[in-house]
Amino acid sequence: MRKMLAAVSRVLSGAAQKPASRVLVASRNFANDATFEIKKCDLHRLEEGPPVTTVLTREDGLRYYRMMQTVRRMELKADQLYKQKIIRGFCHLCDGQEACCVGMEAGINPTDHLITAYRAHGFTFTRGLSVREILAELTGRRGGCAKGKGGSMHMYAKNFYGGNGIVGAQVPLGAGIALACKYNGKDEVCLTLYGDGAANQGQIFEAYNMAALWKLPCIFICENNRYGMGTSVERAAASTDYYKRGDFIPGLRVDGMDVLCVREATKFAAAHCRAGKGPILMELQTYRYHGHSMSDPGVSYRTREEIQEVRSKSDPIMLLKDRMVNSNLASVEELKEIDVEVRKEIEDAAQFATADPEPPLEELGYHIYSNEPPFEVRGANQWIKFKSIS
Repeated sequence: MRKMLAAVSRVLSGAAQKPASRVLVASRNFANDATFEIKKCDLHRLEEGPPVTTVLTREDGLRYYRMMQTVRRMELKADQLYKQKIIRGFCHLCDGQEACCVGMEAGINPTDHLITAYRAHGFTFTRGLSVREILAELTGRRGGCAKGKGGSMHMYAKNFYGGNGIVGAQVPLGAGIALACKYNGKDEVCLTLYGDGAANQGQIFEAYNMAALWKLPCIFICENNRYGMGTSVERAAASTDYYKRGDFIPGLRVDGMDVLCVREATKFAAAHCRAGKGPILMELQTYRYHGHSMSDPGVSYRTREEIQEVRSKSDPIMLLKDRMVNSNLASVEELKEIDVEVRKEIEDAAQFATADPEPPLEELGYHIYSNEPPFEVRGANQWIKFKSIS
């Protein structure tokens, strides 16, 4: 009898040690999946587009929610570190646009390729790098993904080519990556991203032309967040139908604030390319909450009320959260637990990013090439020499 009472006591004490919310979540029966209607895409030179309904599993929903919250909190932490002058130089944040990077990654394979402009932190994370590596790169530390020498605009991962600082210059490079995919006979595609501000660049149309001529597996993606720096799209472009800009290239316009819309559109576009039909163009209608960069307060060319309206009606994290809770894919308590875990991950990463040492000056010339014998690099004048080691 005493043994039985002791066993019962241990079970009860173990349950008492767990937070009440975790016990509640564990005891609740959630749905395994749910079907949702998503916004129909506008089409150009396409007879049919992505589906208007999609299935979201509980597992995928929780993963997307965690990833979007991580990107959001990481960007807010970068804002804080920048204001503390721990992060220096250029810094472009993507909070508000989380559905784009998470949805695109959900629609492709890890072996596929992606190249973007300088608003790259979210894509760096979804392509597989840790928050610790990203924040350490932002603070210029040795533990950063580019050894502290790339900073905000120049981060790289496997099958992720940056992070490029010259407006629009990554688009021809993306076409080149797609050419390599076709040349090597691999069933891979390249997602080539640029913003509405870069959409009027001549080199983009040259890349369209070559990609169409050679039927390259390239998905050209315009992230239209409505402002190129401080200029609204209406003031910058005679036509704001960016998905039609390819002319002879098929295109679709997508709700870039809905992670499920982005996922399905990306799957559709990738299947188009893999079928040998050549390039396709996607326009993602999205919104950034911060200014163009940290030097831009973001309220001189748009009102605070406009930003607040988007936050209250179209926030990508809020939209996913409401869908999951209302469809019994998750509970509010479970999602709050994820929020707490994400905050802790971000804080731990920020501590590492501020404590990790900076790279020493003698490593300035390192890693110019990936696999070459050591050689000397001239410094600011001919008498300064740096050694380069791969």
